[in-house]
Amino acid sequence: MPSVFIARRCLPLLLCLACAAPLHAAPDPFGVEAGVVAPCSEPNAPIVSGDAPLSLPDVIDLALCHNPQTRAAWAAAKVDASLVGVARAAYLPDIDASLGGNRRYSKSDGERDWSRQRTGNLTLSYLLFDFGGRAARLENSRQLLNAAIAHQDVTRQAVFLEALQAFYRVHATAAAVEAAAAAETAAQKSFKAAEARYQAGVATPADRLQAQTAFSQSSLNRIRIQGNFKNAQGLLANVIGLDAQRPMTLAPLAAPLIATNNAIPQQFEANLERFIDAAKLRRPDLAAALARYKAAEASIDSARSEGLPRLNFSTNPAYSSTRLGDERSSSHSGSLNLTLNIPLFSGFANSYQIRAAQARLEESDAAREKLALQVSLDVWQTWQDLQTASQSLSTAADLLASAEASARVTLGRYQSGVGNILDVLNAQSALADAHMQQIQAAYDWHIARAALARALGVLDKDLLDEEFAFVASPNTAPPLRNAP
Repeated sequence: MPSVFIARRCLPLLLCLACAAPLHAAPDPFGVEAGVVAPCSEPNAPIVSGDAPLSLPDVIDLALCHNPQTRAAWAAAKVDASLVGVARAAYLPDIDASLGGNRRYSKSDGERDWSRQRTGNLTLSYLLFDFGGRAARLENSRQLLNAAIAHQDVTRQAVFLEALQAFYRVHATAAAVEAAAAAETAAQKSFKAAEARYQAGVATPADRLQAQTAFSQSSLNRIRIQGNFKNAQGLLANVIGLDAQRPMTLAPLAAPLIATNNAIPQQFEANLERFIDAAKLRRPDLAAALARYKAAEASIDSARSEGLPRLNFSTNPAYSSTRLGDERSSSHSGSLNLTLNIPLFSGFANSYQIRAAQARLEESDAAREKLALQVSLDVWQTWQDLQTASQSLSTAADLLASAEASARVTLGRYQSGVGNILDVLNAQSALADAHMQQIQAAYDWHIARAALARALGVLDKDLLDEEFAFVASPNTAPPLRNAP
C-alpha cells in the first residue's frame, strides 16, 4: 500500500533532512523579517576610532548604529517577527518520523537464541478548521510586530534627539569655556588696573582686594565650566555607544551656534491645529498603540475560538521487521483519521479568557486615547518652548551688546580715574552672564527645534539640512509598514 512504501522508503530520507535542517534551512522561510529594518547599514560593525572630526550627521549615524537602545529595539522586533512565523506555521501540517531497533539474545542449555526488530513510523497531522482561531492568532502576532516596528521608530527618534542634544551640548560648553576664559581675562585686566592704581596711591586696598576676589571667582567659574565640558564629552561618547573616557574630536558647526535669524515661520502658528492632526498620523508611538489595539481585538477572536470545535486530519503509516534466528517476519500498517474535537465544558475558563481579552481591549483603547491627548500636548508645549527660545535668543543678543558696551565704558572710566571698582566689577559680571545666557539661549533653540520635530513625529536627517524642513507639508503622513 502507498503508506507502507512511504514508511519504508522515505523515513531514512526524512530523518536525514531533519538532522540537516538546522545547518542548511533558510533562516526566514516565510520572510517575516522583511519589515524589520536594521538601525543602520552595519549595526554589528565595531566603532572605528580615528582622528577625523565628527560632524553632527556622523554622530547621529554612530548613535543609531551602536547605541544599545536601538539594537535592543531591533532585536525585540525580530522576536515579534519570529512569532509571526510561528503563527503562520499553524497553517502547515506537522510531520513526525521515528525509527527504532533492538537486538535480544538468550542462552539456555548451551543453545543461543537471538532476535532483532526494526520499526518505522511516520505521522502527519493537519488542522483543517478551527473557526478562525489560527487567523486570529496570526493577526494578533502581525499587529504586535507592527507595534514593535513602530517602537523601533520611537527608539530611533529618541536616540536621534539624545545624540543631537549631546552634540550641541559639547559645542555649547566649548563656547562657554571660551566665554569664561574671556571673562577671566577681563577680570585680570581689572585686577591689574586696580593694582596699578593702588601702587600709585590713588586707589584703596579695598579696590585691590575686590578686584582680586572677582579675578579668583572668574578663574573658579572657568574651571567649573571646563569640567562641564569634559562631562559633555563623556555624555556624547556614551550616547554613541562608547566608554565615557574614549576621546573624540567634533567638527565645527556647519552654521554658527548663535545666529540671529532663528525664528519660527509665521505659517506654523497659523497651521498649528493642522500640525497637531498631522502629528497624530505621523507619531510612531501612536502607531504602536493602534497596532496594540488591533492585536487586542484579534485576541478576543482567538479566545472565542478556544471554545469552538476543531477538525483535524491525521495519517500514520508504520513498518515493522522482526528476525528471530533464521526466521523473518514483517508487518505494515497505516491509518487515515478525521477527528472533530468539541469542547463541552472547561469550568468556565474560556468565558473568563474572553472577558480578560475584552478588558485588555478596553485598556488598549484607553491607552491609545491618552497617548493621542499627549501628542497634542507635546506639539503645543514644544512649539511654545521653541517660540520662547527664539524670543530669548533675540533678547540675549541685545543684552550682550549692551553689556559689552557697559563693561567697556566702565573700565575706561576707572582707568581714567573717574569711576569706581564696584561699577567695573558689576559690569564685567553682567557681561559674563550675558555671554552665558546667549550661549544657553542658542543651545535651547537648537534643542527645542529638534524636540518639536520629534513631537511631530518627523525627527530625521532632513532636519539637519534646513532650519524648518519639518514644516513643509503638515498633512502628509508616512504609511504604516505592515508585517508580512
